[in-house]
Amino acid sequence: MCGIVGYIGNRKAYDILIKGLHRLEYRGYDSAGVALVARDGKINIFKTKGKVENLEAFCADKDLGACTGIAHTRWATHGEPSDTNAHPHYSEDGNIAIVHNGTIENYKVLKDALIQHGCKFHSETDTEVLVQLIEYIRISNKCSLFSAVRQALKQVVGAYAIAVVAKDKPDTIIAARQSSPLVIGIGDNEYFLASDATPFVEYTKECVYLKDGEIAEIKQGESLRITDLDNEESEIDVTTLQMSISQLEKGGYPHFMLKEIFEQPDTLRDCIRGRVVDRGHRIIINGVSDNREVFKNAKRIVIVACGTSWHAALLGRYLIQDMCRIPVVVEYASEFRYSNPVINKDDVVIAISQSGETADTLAAVQIAKEAGAFVFGISNVVGSSIPRETYAGCYIHVGPEIGVASTKAFTGQVMVLTLLSLAVAQLRGTMTDDQIAQVGKCVLKIPTYVKRVLETLNDKIERLSLTYTYARNFLYLGRGYSYPVALEGALKLKEISYIHAEGYPAAEMKHGPIALIDQEMPTVIIAPKGHVYEKIVSNVQQVKARGGNILAIVTDGDTEISKIADHVLEVPEMPECLTPIITSVPLQLLSYYIAINKGKDVDMPRNLAKSVTVE
Repeated sequence: MCGIVGYIGNRKAYDILIKGLHRLEYRGYDSAGVALVARDGKINIFKTKGKVENLEAFCADKDLGACTGIAHTRWATHGEPSDTNAHPHYSEDGNIAIVHNGTIENYKVLKDALIQHGCKFHSETDTEVLVQLIEYIRISNKCSLFSAVRQALKQVVGAYAIAVVAKDKPDTIIAARQSSPLVIGIGDNEYFLASDATPFVEYTKECVYLKDGEIAEIKQGESLRITDLDNEESEIDVTTLQMSISQLEKGGYPHFMLKEIFEQPDTLRDCIRGRVVDRGHRIIINGVSDNREVFKNAKRIVIVACGTSWHAALLGRYLIQDMCRIPVVVEYASEFRYSNPVINKDDVVIAISQSGETADTLAAVQIAKEAGAFVFGISNVVGSSIPRETYAGCYIHVGPEIGVASTKAFTGQVMVLTLLSLAVAQLRGTMTDDQIAQVGKCVLKIPTYVKRVLETLNDKIERLSLTYTYARNFLYLGRGYSYPVALEGALKLKEISYIHAEGYPAAEMKHGPIALIDQEMPTVIIAPKGHVYEKIVSNVQQVKARGGNILAIVTDGDTEISKIADHVLEVPEMPECLTPIITSVPLQLLSYYIAINKGKDVDMPRNLAKSVTVE
């Protein structure tokens, strides 16, 4: 959840660290801090509560002249956001400083033992326990910093990505990871370190992704050294980044979220490219074609995900069951890992995560692998943990998503699930060639249709949002493929505007939620043409009969719902299985403009972080 940056080289470390923290602020923004190690062995630590801009202001008149440093932006787990609980933390004697992402589960046991040995603590964090433990081992065993970190981590239970510096090692950073991402950038006589590659993409394209249980000794002027916790040397796999600096900037938009909404025609085109061929007649997903027998003989598919990815997974269930005629179960990864799940060897488990680092989803992957299931990953981040831990998979290729509330990653995930379903249906013969081609041709049109929606509806939704800005509750309704879209629309509104919103199957409304409907609570109904259209017309009438204010998303030319609803947003007609990608875009815009009207920070909503790498 937190963001780590590190640098060692000949440049001014602070400038690189502070820019890197801004790039990683989507991972947490409760507090921020830097530790700078001067050549004379002095460590300067500056940290403040609040966002990175607060840290910049605090550091304006400080000594920032070091060429080695580590930095951190925090999403609080242990201890409230405060100057004291902010990272970096340092050992009692001030010789060692650390930044940490993750959760040390046995920190209380370790802390009690250290207190008995005379250690004093100043913060409420588990991280301070770890740095005190490292220093205690270093002094007691008279060992190197690298050895002390390695020995300390062997006593730790939990998840971590850490970077450690010491006064007497101004040319060294020690880094390690377990269930939390960490990547090392390799420059010209310099190294970079970060939770993801965004802080150093402008300086180098060469990097190494640390694996779970690995520890790295990063020394200026020396080759990178990586071992496991038993001190066995690890093979170093250097990766070339495909990311560009322009993807990390707003490009003239006021917020990353709006930029990412408007990027969707291009990101969807990138997602489709090379996978829909022969003008829509063939679908190629390498993870499917390379594992034909697995998918051909699969008896059941289990999809695990969290948050927005879980909503995409629900759409995956509709798609796979409709097209492939395979039973599908969708599980919250956070519940799956504790539910004693029944997984069979002829199951296919699909794990979905934008970051590829979601802790609960990674745990579900391990459970599925241990049960002997075939595990397929869907992720956005190349080199992340889920692509490495799964047997096969598919990237969504939508580029870095900086806004905390997911937009383009959601539509990318739904697109990949659509193509996956078509590929498996093609393999199993559950759809004819003509049926595949009919849908495939429409898939190729989706980027153009999304662009049309953005061009024709953006200004209208911006004006319409003023009508709904001060509502205190929203109800989102949909049926069939539109039900997960209703859930996702409600989540977007909750995340960035802090208005309570609930997504519900439209047919279930009369089994409870209809009691809430009045003139004060808007009802958003997703109602494109489809096999349940007449049913949802009836639901619209039920809401209107109780005085509800209705905003409906309908197909171009709709005549029935348009007569009943207070406001309508028209989208192009598509096959029913493809409508979720089109109908989700107006809901993203509606949430965005309502939140802007309320003066909220849409890119960094309170209490949220982009990559959930802790439980």
